[in-house]
Parts: sequence; structure tokens; C-alpha cells
Amino acid sequence: MIMSDFQRLSCEQALDLYQNSSFHDLAGRAAERADQLCDPGIRTYVIERNINYTNVCSCRCSFCAFSVSPSDPKAFVLTDEQMVENIEPLIALGGTQILLQGGLHPALSFDWYEKLLRKIKQRFRDLHIHAFSPPEINFFAEKFAMPICEVIDRLRQAGLDTIPGGGAEILVDRVRKIVSPAKCSTDQWLEVMRQAHRLGICTTATMMFGHLETVAERIEHLCRLRRLQDESLVQYEKDPAHGRFTAFTCWPFQPGSTRLARSNPNIRHVGAFEQLKMTALARIFLDNIPNIQASWVTQGAKIDQLSHLNGCNDLGTLMMEEQVVSAAGTTFRLQLDHLRRLISKLGFQPIQRDCYYNLLP
Repeated sequence: MIMSDFQRLSCEQALDLYQNSSFHDLAGRAAERADQLCDPGIRTYVIERNINYTNVCSCRCSFCAFSVSPSDPKAFVLTDEQMVENIEPLIALGGTQILLQGGLHPALSFDWYEKLLRKIKQRFRDLHIHAFSPPEINFFAEKFAMPICEVIDRLRQAGLDTIPGGGAEILVDRVRKIVSPAKCSTDQWLEVMRQAHRLGICTTATMMFGHLETVAERIEHLCRLRRLQDESLVQYEKDPAHGRFTAFTCWPFQPGSTRLARSNPNIRHVGAFEQLKMTALARIFLDNIPNIQASWVTQGAKIDQLSHLNGCNDLGTLMMEEQVVSAAGTTFRLQLDHLRRLISKLGFQPIQRDCYYNLLP
């Protein structure tokens, strides 16, 4: 998985590269690395729907404008009928998966989650369920007094296919204690992913940056992901049924109407230049994670195009619905034809993929 002719960056080298290299040099190195790891002639995408099954959350992170308390008039939990109504248009469009995430609801039983997965699989047999980020799984383990591995295994038996990398924010506890003190720690987030990989479940990884972290802490975040991937790949080489990280995505914090922005007026909105630099650095540093997704949801289509010249090989998802980022005031939408044209105009062939990055006909 790691190219033998590629010299791995240390954290110190990565920091120096980010701070002292020209944008042109950083982007060029990232693009070269992407061509080594992936087919240089294509860019991939997946058609999915992001379904938030509830906005009730006991964490109430300061950067989140989506979550509410159980007594809030806007609180909701999707019914079975609403879930079907969300999925049917996805299937009609040729979609293959759903991203299923929600708040940490204090009143839902574990049986509720298992039944949810079973009902979806019974109704949509071939649908891939990419669901329950590490904070949710850690919450289930604590609330229902089960080991993490048991939580994941029971969810898998009910219909879970892969686990998204949400809730990572910055994997440094100094930052997490400020922006999300009620959420799982860095070690707990990583342990969920470690246990998932051991059970043969693939996962993705993310980073939300541009709030109270330093650039060095962003790189520390990347280093922890790379270290866990090294561990997982050792086992994957022995047994291809072992799980691993399939992709990484980073996006800037969207201040919008968040408490974090109101209480820290010096937080500035991260622009396209810094987004592209961070994406390029991630592609160079994460030498053992094969795919880097662009983040058009937060930056829009034009910056997404530039991302594909800065180390990204995947546009990410068509994402028919998105509520969390849009709650903070950032809303971008793409139609399928537009998405494919974005890739084609750069000289790449757009190809739909599945969650494992297998190309679809």
C-alpha cells in the first residue's frame, strides 16, 4: 500500500512543508502522489443520500447548529415511512448507499437501532448502509453497557456495512475538550475504528479544521490516522477480510450560527486557499490511505474542481440531502449531470463507484 520509492513525511517535515512551501509546490506534490496511488485518468463519485435519523443530541457540541434538546419544538426522530420516502428517490436515481447518522439521543433503545437497520435492509436489499460514526457507537457502548466490539458486531448483523468517519473534528484532546467536551475522546474515536477494522468493517476518516486548533494539531490528527491505518494494513495483508480506512475527507469549520463562533469572535472563516493547502498536505502525508475525497458541500463546485488538481481523486457523494452543514448556513447542491461535467472539464473520466471504491458499470 505504501510506495517503496516514496519517502514518508514526519510530523515536523509536514509542518515545514505546509508553512514554508509554495502553494504550487504543495499542489504539485499532492497531484503526483494521487497519480501514484490511483488511476490518473479517472475521478470517482458515489450517489448516496445523507439521512439524519434524529437531531436530538445530548452532546450539543459548540460547533454544531443542527442538534437540539429533546424538548425543543424542532426535535424529530424519523419514522419508518419517512425513511422509505428518503430512500426511494435515491434508488430511482441509481444511488447505491445511504449515510445514516444522527444525534446522541438519550431515549432511543439499542433495539430501535437494530430494528432500523433490519427494516432498511428488508425493504432495500442491495442498499449499502454507511452508518453510525464513532461518537454514536461509543455512546451506544456506554449507554447500553456493552463492549464496543459487541455494539459493532450486533449492528453489522442487523445490516450495517461500513462506518463513516464523522465526529473526528480534531483528534487532539486539548481541542476536543473545548469544542465538544461531552463527545468521545481521541482514543475512544480511534478505538471504535480499530475494533471495526478487526471485525472486517471498512471505515472512512475525516477532519474538521479551522476553529481553535493549531496547524501542528491538524498534523497530529493526520498522524494518528496514519498510525492506525498502518496497524490495520498489517492485518489486512495477512487477511483481506480485515477492515481499514478507505478514504479521507477534510473540510473547514462553518461558523454560521454556531455557539463556538459566537463565543470566539476571532475565529475566521477558512477560505479556499487554506482548504486546498490542507487537502494537498493530507494527500502527501496520508501515504497509506488510498483515496482523498473533495468537500464540495462546504466549498462549492469550483473549489471542488481545483481539489482534483491538488491531490483529490474522488468527488465524494452526490448527496441528495444534507442537514448538518446547511444548519450552519452553508448550502451547495449538485445535480448528477453537473457533477460529471465538473470532472470531465478537467480532463478526467467520471466513474461512479461503490463504498469500497470498486468502479461501477
